[in-house]
Amino acid sequence: MIQSILQTLGNFSSPFNIVKLFNMINKTFIVMASLLLISSCSSNNSGEGAEEAPLALPVMTINSGAEKLYHDYPASIEGTANVEIRPQVEGKLDAILVDEGAKVKKGQALFKIDDRPYREQMNQALANLHAADASLENARLEVEKKTRLVNNKVLADFQLKSAIAAENGAKANLEQAKAALESARINLGYTLVRAPMDGYIGRLQKKQGALVSPLDAQALTDLSDIHELHVYFSLGENDFVQFKTQYEGITLEEKLQHIPPVTLLLSDQSAYPIQGKVDMVDGQFDKNTGAITLRATFPNKEGLLRSGNTGRVRLERLHQDVLVVPQLATMEMQDKIFVYTVNDSNYVARKPIGIAGKSGANYLVKSGLKKGDRIVYKGIDLLQEGQIIEPQLLKADSLKLTALKK
Repeated sequence: MIQSILQTLGNFSSPFNIVKLFNMINKTFIVMASLLLISSCSSNNSGEGAEEAPLALPVMTINSGAEKLYHDYPASIEGTANVEIRPQVEGKLDAILVDEGAKVKKGQALFKIDDRPYREQMNQALANLHAADASLENARLEVEKKTRLVNNKVLADFQLKSAIAAENGAKANLEQAKAALESARINLGYTLVRAPMDGYIGRLQKKQGALVSPLDAQALTDLSDIHELHVYFSLGENDFVQFKTQYEGITLEEKLQHIPPVTLLLSDQSAYPIQGKVDMVDGQFDKNTGAITLRATFPNKEGLLRSGNTGRVRLERLHQDVLVVPQLATMEMQDKIFVYTVNDSNYVARKPIGIAGKSGANYLVKSGLKKGDRIVYKGIDLLQEGQIIEPQLLKADSLKLTALKK
C-alpha cells in the first residue's frame, strides 16, 4: 500500500491522482487504527487474567466441645390398663347402655343381660333357705325333747345322740342354702355388666339380642384407662451401654431419676405437647432382637391419644469432646457429605466426612476431620478443587451470632 502511495505521488500533476492519493491515505489510517484497537483489547484481556486476585471467603477452625444430640426410637403407645369386658353369666343381651368410644366411670352399667332366669334361681334359693331354716328348728326341738326324756331315764343316750346328729345335719343344710342364695344373688348381679375402672369404650362386638357366654372367644368390648400413657421403645445393646453411662447414679433406679424429660413425636412428626418420664427398664434383653425395652409415661388428661397409637420417643444425649461442623459449611453429593478444607498455603480441597448425628443446625463429625483443621464456612458452591483463596478467619462468637440469626 505504501508503494502505491509513492507511485501516486510521482504522478502528482494529475488531479485524478490527487483524489486517489487521499482515498488511499484514509484507508491506510482506518486499517492501522483497527489493528491498534485489536492489539489494545488483546493486551487488556491478558493483563486482567494475570492480575486476578484470589477469592476472599470466610474460613472457620474446627474445635471440639459438648453437644446435645437427639435420638429417635420407634415406640408403641398403650393405656395404663387395657381390659376385655366379658360376661360372667350366659344369656340374651337385653340392652347395650354405652356407645363406642364413650368415656365411662368405674361402676357404670355397660350391658344388660336377661335377668329373669337368674331372678328365678335366686327365688328358688331363697325358698330352699327357708325350708332349711325350718328343718333346723324342728331338729332343735327334737333335741330338747329327747334331752328331757334322757334326763328322766325314759330314753337311752343313743337316741339323744341321734337327735343331735340330725340337728347338726340341719345346720349344714342351712349353710348350704345360704351359700346357694348368695351365689344366685351374685349371678343375678352379673346380668348387669359394669365398668371395672374409668376409661374409654372400644368397639362393640355384640349386638342387642345376641346370646353371650363367659366362654365366648370374643369379648363384648375393650375398656382402656388412658389418663396416663405407657410408651414402650427399645434400645440396642450399644445404645443401652451409652444410655447407662451418661446419667448419674450407681444403680439403674438412681440413673432413671436423672434422665431428663423425653419428647413423644407422633406419626405426623408433630411433638406431643406434654413431655414424659422414663420410669422402667425391662429385666432382660430380647433374645431375638438383641434389644431391651424401656417405658416412658406421659400424662393424657384430655384423652388426646389412645391405646394403639404409634410414634417415636426422642431422647436427649450429651456428647462430650465432639467435632462440630455447621451444615452451612457442607455439601451433599451422591449420599455423601463434603467440606472444603484449607491448607497452610490457602489451597482448598474437597473432603468427605462421616456424620455421628445432628444437633440443631450442626453436624457432629466422627471421621474425616480433626481438631484444628480449617474449612470454608460459606461460598463453597463457588469453589473448585485446588483453588487458592484468601481466607477470612471467623471467630467463635461470630459463628454463634450467625446461628442465632438463623
